[in-house]
Amino acid sequence: MSRKCVVCGKGQSSGNNVSHSNRHTRRKWNANIQSVRINENGTVKRINVCTKCIRAGKVTKVL
Repeated sequence: MSRKCVVCGKGQSSGNNVSHSNRHTRRKWNANIQSVRINENGTVKRINVCTKCIRAGKVTKVL
């Protein structure tokens, strides 16, 4: 599953772990992507959407 929201394009971001001794190592933050069934033009589709878009009502889920 790709780690990118189909609606807003949010994906993973990167940065550093910083220890107590101030050493820096690279790390990444993954977006909270969920696989959701939606109704698009009468057909049921499964897309990857971030939870922020789900809560904002940008997609209509099929139950």
